[in-house]
Amino acid sequence: MTKKNFQEITDIKEEKKNILNDEIIDRLIPDTGYDVDVLEKKYHERNIPVGARVTRISPSPTGSMHIGGTYTAFISERIAHSTNGGIFYLRIEDTDQKREQHGTREMIMMSLHKFGINYDEGDMEDGSVIGEYGPYTQSKRAQIYKTYVKGMLKNGLAYPCFMTNDEQEQMRAQQTKQSVKTGYYGTWAIWRNAKQEEVVTELDSGKPFVVRYRSDGNPNQRIIVNDLIRGRLELPEDNNDIVLLKSDGLPTYHFAHIIDDHLMRTTTVIRGDEWLSSLPLHVQLSKVLGFKPFEYGHLSTIQKIDENGSRRKLSKRKDPEASVDYYFSHGYPVEAVKDYLMNIANPGFEMWRKENPDKTYIEYEFSIEKIPSTGGGLLDLTKLNDVSKEFIGKMSADEIVARSIAWSKEFDIQLYEILTSDVEYAKKVFSIERGESAIKKRKDIAYFSQIKDQYGLFFKKYFNEMVFGKEVIEKISSFNKDDIKNIIDSFIDTYDETDDNTIWFDKVKVISEKLGYTTDLKQYRKNPEKFKGSVIDVANILRVAITKRFQSPDLCDIMKTIGKDETMVRLASAIKLLG
Repeated sequence: MTKKNFQEITDIKEEKKNILNDEIIDRLIPDTGYDVDVLEKKYHERNIPVGARVTRISPSPTGSMHIGGTYTAFISERIAHSTNGGIFYLRIEDTDQKREQHGTREMIMMSLHKFGINYDEGDMEDGSVIGEYGPYTQSKRAQIYKTYVKGMLKNGLAYPCFMTNDEQEQMRAQQTKQSVKTGYYGTWAIWRNAKQEEVVTELDSGKPFVVRYRSDGNPNQRIIVNDLIRGRLELPEDNNDIVLLKSDGLPTYHFAHIIDDHLMRTTTVIRGDEWLSSLPLHVQLSKVLGFKPFEYGHLSTIQKIDENGSRRKLSKRKDPEASVDYYFSHGYPVEAVKDYLMNIANPGFEMWRKENPDKTYIEYEFSIEKIPSTGGGLLDLTKLNDVSKEFIGKMSADEIVARSIAWSKEFDIQLYEILTSDVEYAKKVFSIERGESAIKKRKDIAYFSQIKDQYGLFFKKYFNEMVFGKEVIEKISSFNKDDIKNIIDSFIDTYDETDDNTIWFDKVKVISEKLGYTTDLKQYRKNPEKFKGSVIDVANILRVAITKRFQSPDLCDIMKTIGKDETMVRLASAIKLLG
């Protein structure tokens, strides 16, 4: 983009007389310290291989990062890094400073880092900046935007507008009353053809102003875009004279991102389909500025099934799972979340994962063509939990303990203190029904905040706080209290912590037969009235006494892990509570 390009693409005929003189333009935008030619040379074409793609993620620091933004970042990163020499960068779009929330910039970088979505250029968590195409924060690029706006003013592609907020409200009300499209266009654009004297008068009075694009769009004409995800799109041109520069001197998103994507030499823009309606405007701006066209790919919005069984857009306000904080605070392994997102982006990934359980998602041949073009990716927490359970189920006890400690240090200090007080004991707990020798590996947690509920019975602090659930009380109440006491007393008399699974269960069988509970399950099913119950009932009474629940890991392994003394204490206490 050069001064010559500006002049070549300027084709204003009947409005040529309204181009402002240099003195007025300098009052509107004082010297920026830049020149278009200088900027074009400074931000030169990247020296990357042919076919390499440059993508970006450009969040606004106005709140917690949305899982949809993470999904977009993930896809953009894969697109860039799946090509030889591709580059993926982070750009913070903070021109809406009224809505900016303290600490969200750091949160964005931290979120990307935690998810392992590594960018090649941009601001880093330690305060450093990597890359030669910065600043990578829009508020630090204000003079760059003003330089291009100034060039547009000089060539009649833009003009100042002094319309007040009240006047805009009146205009919209009138448009609504007349049943015409709302916006600043055509005869409604009252400052589009203002005389220079009118502009000077307003400047002299100190009245705030914005700078608007002098659109040559015609809604009766179509813009054709070959979207990477949606294919050929035909959309009406945009005739709105949109704001380029706000009264605070910062640009609007529409203008800023076009300048940034050009100067940062972005090749491919991946974003949500909420921007489809703005696509004609963005294409028009790129064209009028003489920029090389970008590749666009518009992702379907991530959705969920609501309580009525209908699909709807995931909402930051209504749905806690819309924020990435939800996944961090719950303790989902980020690898599981990324696998899930990858399957939304490329549905064939699920089969690939089954065939390649030990490979990383990076080894999967990601394809833009496989991204669903319509319908929206469905965020199904039940499905995500299944994926996560599979992932945690493959972990060793050492890895689970290490990850649990790391997670709990930030989100559950009590669990952190319990785990770190005896790490070796924690490893014993998570070794149960895990590892190569396990016939059926445990897949009982989808995220680390479930540890207290699923494994709290192994830790005195949590076990003592546990209560018998309603279901447990109802089932236990069906047993004779004397039988409960006799079962537990008999088991205490015979228990030996050196017994293996076979021996201890043989002892339970003996106790069962002695007290009128059969070990012949076939006979019990045929003639249940002949027996008090079965050996399963006896084992369940012991399980409840030791764990306060009917479902748990292998009971013999539990007793060996908590030790004989703790086992005896629990059994004795259960006699008082249950018997």
